Amino acid sequence: MKKVLIVLAILVLGYVFISKKQDYYIIPDDSIRFRVIANSNSVYDKYVKIKVKESLEQSFYDDLSNSTSIEESRQIITNNIEDYKSIVQETLNDLSYDEGFTINYGLNYFPEKEYKGVIYEEGNYGSLVITIGKGEGENFWCVLFPPICTLEAEETDDIEYRFLIKDLFDKYILNK
Repeated sequence: MKKVLIVLAILVLGYVFISKKQDYYIIPDDSIRFRVIANSNSVYDKYVKIKVKESLEQSFYDDLSNSTSIEESRQIITNNIEDYKSIVQETLNDLSYDEGFTINYGLNYFPEKEYKGVIYEEGNYGSLVITIGKGEGENFWCVLFPPICTLEAEETDDIEYRFLIKDLFDKYILNK
């Protein structure tokens, strides 16, 4: 009987976790977003957008991974904005891409976006935005502070993913 109750409890917990969906996630005011907008939605323009993003990832990681506050992160970005411009220009030069770009650090408009079932509200947010060419294409964006973007640049070989319900099933039902 005890095992049946445990299995039933696990199933109920699983249902609760699966059925509970957060409709909105508001990125807090004390965050800094990063956005790269492609010139157009052509395959090559989207490729250029990704190359620009990738060229900046290591710099962001090096610059921001040890930042402990929004103020410190803002100062780091302000101090390094010319370096970021140089990195973008060098990337575009390497690709022989001459559409140009703009870079803006401050309040920038972000449209509403749904990603993995989470809706990110539209609005003006503190951010670093790079617009390539006309900026009429799809965009990449993430959060620089807290350092969500920079976590992607870290090694992830040591991460072990576990499933709570499977662990409970193994422990209480299979006695592993």
